[in-house]
Amino acid sequence: MKKIFNSSPILYFSAAAIVVALLASMSAASHFDPSKKWFSRPADSSGIVLVKNAGGPTLGYSTKSGVKILTVDGLAFKDLNKNGKLDKYEDWRLPVDERAKDLAAQLSIDQIAGLMLYSAHQAIPAMSGGPFGAGTYNGKRFNEGGIDPADVSDQQKSFLIKDNLRHVLVTSVQSPAVAARWNNNVQALVEGSGFGIPANNSSDPRHSANTGFEYTAGAGGTISQWPDELGLAATFDPVVTRQFGSIAAQEYRALGIATALSPQIDLGSEPRWARINGTFGEDPQLDADMARAYVDGFQTSTGDAEIKDGWGYNSVNAMMKHWPSGGPEEGGRDAHFAYGKFAVYPGNNFDEHLVAFVDGALKLSGKTKMVSAVMPYYTISYNRDKQGNAGNSYSKYLITDLLRGKYGYDGVICTDWMVTADEGKTPDTFLGKSWGMETATVAQRHYKILMAGVDQFGGNNDAGPVIEAYNMGVKEHGEAFMRARFEQSAVRLLKNIFRVGLFENPYLDVENTKQTVGKPEFMTAGYNAQLKSIVMLKNHDNVLPLQKSKTIYMPKKYFPSVKGFFGPPSKERWEDAVQASLISKYFNVTNDPAKADYAIVFVSSPSGGAGYDSDDLKNGGNGYVPITLQYGAYTATDARAQSIAAGDPVEPGITNRSYKGKSITAANYNDLKTIEETKKAMNGKPVIVAITLSKPAVLAEFEKDANAIVAGFGVQNQAILDILTGAAEPSGLLPFQMPANMQTVEVQNEDIPHDMICYTDADGHTYDFGFGMNWKGEIHDARTTKYVGIVTKPQFHLKGNTVTLTCATPGTKIYYTTGGLTPAFVDENEYKHPFTIKKGTVLKAIAKKFGVDNSSIVVLVKN
Repeated sequence: MKKIFNSSPILYFSAAAIVVALLASMSAASHFDPSKKWFSRPADSSGIVLVKNAGGPTLGYSTKSGVKILTVDGLAFKDLNKNGKLDKYEDWRLPVDERAKDLAAQLSIDQIAGLMLYSAHQAIPAMSGGPFGAGTYNGKRFNEGGIDPADVSDQQKSFLIKDNLRHVLVTSVQSPAVAARWNNNVQALVEGSGFGIPANNSSDPRHSANTGFEYTAGAGGTISQWPDELGLAATFDPVVTRQFGSIAAQEYRALGIATALSPQIDLGSEPRWARINGTFGEDPQLDADMARAYVDGFQTSTGDAEIKDGWGYNSVNAMMKHWPSGGPEEGGRDAHFAYGKFAVYPGNNFDEHLVAFVDGALKLSGKTKMVSAVMPYYTISYNRDKQGNAGNSYSKYLITDLLRGKYGYDGVICTDWMVTADEGKTPDTFLGKSWGMETATVAQRHYKILMAGVDQFGGNNDAGPVIEAYNMGVKEHGEAFMRARFEQSAVRLLKNIFRVGLFENPYLDVENTKQTVGKPEFMTAGYNAQLKSIVMLKNHDNVLPLQKSKTIYMPKKYFPSVKGFFGPPSKERWEDAVQASLISKYFNVTNDPAKADYAIVFVSSPSGGAGYDSDDLKNGGNGYVPITLQYGAYTATDARAQSIAAGDPVEPGITNRSYKGKSITAANYNDLKTIEETKKAMNGKPVIVAITLSKPAVLAEFEKDANAIVAGFGVQNQAILDILTGAAEPSGLLPFQMPANMQTVEVQNEDIPHDMICYTDADGHTYDFGFGMNWKGEIHDARTTKYVGIVTKPQFHLKGNTVTLTCATPGTKIYYTTGGLTPAFVDENEYKHPFTIKKGTVLKAIAKKFGVDNSSIVVLVKN
């Protein structure tokens, strides 16, 4: 049966509209009292009732929950706590802050502890096994059959009711319709419990493009598909990113999702970091503008959907991450594992990592003004907190003194997942990430985080440790202090639920969900964004665009064996690079290069490893190995001899994480071999390389073998083909530098962007930040004017052996070194007056405007 309400459920009606609705609904057996300014219809097949107020919101409640409607001043209100009177928190006429404070004051400590929980990953339906999203239904697994996929699992019922959890992280869903029905079942369950606090369901990013999916104008899909965040950055257009946020928010709300665990706005200053693909690239100002646009798009409701101050029924709370940036990981290793626990600042460039947060997501253009939630990263921001080195969520300096104090943020702060859990027995085990607090108890970790100023614990379904932490605080500070501390977090958490309208109506119209998620205009917008994100790096002799219906040779694509977080590695395989049904719409395809007019080779970024190898440890090493950005064999001769940071209880005695002198070859080295073999087989005919970039790459290995190179950031193959054949003109720009070689990668500083020597190709084009080509050549437009060279490069003036440095950008300082190292932004490197150099000196200089950006690096070798 079709439900009678919308996915944007709370609408406002005039008195005249109520009368019209009343007359229209008489034959539908509506229940209406002339003294009331509201009316309702009978419950639908799932027991959900819709109540429409004159000049007020539409309420939704479940007959299964026991909630009744109160009439006050002729208006309808939900009696969520079933006490027969209107509490302030139930009164939708009052400001959100007043409602949140009233409810927080009534909650028990156990109930507030439940609000502070954020569930582990939940699949819908629950997985029948495995580490993420596993569950049962009355003791049965879903794959045993006879279970509605929208049912609430045993485990979900337990943490929602027993532990009072109200923030649920949703991962995979069987379909939008199933997600909507599951949401309604969950909301009916929690509406009948305690104070009737709705579930605030959330999601990690879920709009990535499926490379094999075929877009057809006017056709819908399961959800709109967009480029990766790096791809949004490559458009250099915040308008596109805001459009994404607005569309994604509408789809999220139609799925029952009211919080987005995004955007990821870590500054991508370390090119080897595995998670750079989820960032907006390496420039602080582009990062800030994209962060602002993203959050404005997600959080802002307009027109009838707006409740107040930009918040409303199309709004999704955005959670910016990861404060204060997880970008500068030492050696590029990631902090999901103990081997990557340290973020380092050898360039003394901490300030630029804050720009996207404090000048972007905390300074919105829209009416919501500020991002509603923040997630710190797992990392230890090494030596930033003078009180000691621990994970960011444990740092009172980073959370309270800096984020809340200096930058005035009073919204929700939620830890990343599993930061209070015990770590594994080896540095490469995926378990808890309690970096810097490894030897503390779980309860002690919770207490430390609470006292740092954090509100919520990601990936924790169990209220027990939170209540233990409360009792620790009572012992140290007294009950009044801890009660106030808990209520402070409760108010923050409740405000995010109130202002998106969930207290009034958390229920969805399943038919509307099916029509909204992946609707044709959303699919079109996502596809157009993919096209705008593709970067053409090379077009020798204008070989592109290719003529359709020509004959091409397209070798199979290699997929290496990849080790996931859990389970055995995937199997290596060779597959068609593009589905035959798709490629045939563009070209004739042959398996014989001699018969082809062109070759198109699809490859991926070099799969350069994670920076740790247990086999190295078994063979007498420390376990640490290089991460490479090239395909071929690489030996880290220029790596640090002594790591900046080291130490973990599971690797006693290891005080140096250096990998100097060790070697590695990319797991997908076959991609390079495929290009080389194709070049040879084509015997001088054009070879086109389409590379999927998940991070910067050393293209020197194959650029000479390619007549044209296009780069995509998580886009459909169809979008690549539309660019190659001229259906759309390339307009994307590089959101990061492409290094000339691995030496420049090793000597750059993890925390400084724009500090590598970039690759220059055979046509004389340098693959620097902001480079891209269209059919006319290198792109120079309003976007490059705004974002490229915000701080201009220093100029060398050499007279004899005397060097003078200048920078045309006002308010900058210049930093330099004469020994070949990348200059750190410290006093001893600051340029203050002319100086002399000797023959053979390698001079490097960078200009910096504090709190804004820095220039690209310039190099002078004295002859």
